[in-house]
Amino acid sequence: MNYLCKVQNSTVQTVLLTVGATQEGYLKEGILLYAKRLQRYTEFSHAVVSTADRLTSALKPGDYLVLLDEFGVLLPSTGFAQQMQKWMNSGPKRLVFAVGDAYGFPEDFRARSSFQLALGPMTLTHDMVRLVFVEQLYRAHTILRNEPYHHA
Repeated sequence: MNYLCKVQNSTVQTVLLTVGATQEGYLKEGILLYAKRLQRYTEFSHAVVSTADRLTSALKPGDYLVLLDEFGVLLPSTGFAQQMQKWMNSGPKRLVFAVGDAYGFPEDFRARSSFQLALGPMTLTHDMVRLVFVEQLYRAHTILRNEPYHHA
């Protein structure tokens, strides 16, 4: 299932790029819930490729690529919000956040990335990573606007 939410006030598109479709219905519902909420802040889409070797084909020139990777940088939600602001201010047309398959990312795709972000030290299924990340993306936007969703 692909999700697309458009908003008029943002020029930066946000893309969640994944290998394979989300399998669990409850996770699909959660992703859709936060995708709809994100429409207030950014144009959000969920792009799916069938295999990891097709990840690169989903990229466009000028994309800023962030890998969601267990070996990436750990940031608290407020730190992620600040990093999002920096990325949005740097001028990319699209911020692409990629989730690999069970074997991670192909080396050529990994080399193309600008940043690697970990969601935490615990292992999550690839489907759960999608939901957790989309919720954190929504949380980051509410933090940047000082809205009451995040209670720190």
